[in-house]
Amino acid sequence: MKVEIWSDVMCPWCYIGKRKFEKALEQFPQKDRIEVEWKSFQLNPDMETDPDRSIVEYLVEAKGITPDHATQMLDHVTGIAEEVGLEYHMDKTVLANSFDSHRFIQFAKKNKLGSEAEEALFHAYFTEGKNTADHGVLADLGAKIGLEATDVKNVLNSNQFAEDVRKDVYEAQQVGARGVPFFVLDRKYAVSGAQQTETFLGALQQSFQEWEKENPAPLLTYAEGDSCTTDGNC
Repeated sequence: MKVEIWSDVMCPWCYIGKRKFEKALEQFPQKDRIEVEWKSFQLNPDMETDPDRSIVEYLVEAKGITPDHATQMLDHVTGIAEEVGLEYHMDKTVLANSFDSHRFIQFAKKNKLGSEAEEALFHAYFTEGKNTADHGVLADLGAKIGLEATDVKNVLNSNQFAEDVRKDVYEAQQVGARGVPFFVLDRKYAVSGAQQTETFLGALQQSFQEWEKENPAPLLTYAEGDSCTTDGNC
């Protein structure tokens, strides 16, 4: 059964939601029959990459709040992240347009490394304070998860996977995602936001029960022959 997850690199709740969903998946008995696909979403497509501008300044301008209020918001989400084992350094985050990081994810997905790319990007952005719009940074992250750094640079220096990103953004609108993280299970159930692990587990159980009725596990017909068993009999 497929679970599609729309997220953005700059979304602190997306990383938290990823961890909570992963914990639910660990507890799910049929986890080996779940396929996770990460989808692109841009919270601010017009954002200009600016390493010299703090996230507090961005929030003050974008939300019309005071610096103290912005700092309180960041402290709050940092505390929630700690509860799920994540280490956020919001004061180090680099304001970066996420379009190229999404193209990087799409390239990684093609190489069956989508989840690895998401994890690497989130950690780079929220923990290490790296510029996730920088092609050199993305090439290094690619090398760490098993991609060729040169291939990553070639992709980013072209227009490859741009249409894949736009397609995901369009699909988000079609399934009703107005924010992220947004989880869609078997294109029938949706979970919005970084819900509790129990909520994700319940959604997995309900959707999988219905999916399994239409997609039963194959029954194997055995032809018996000489063999060895785990109890040492041969």
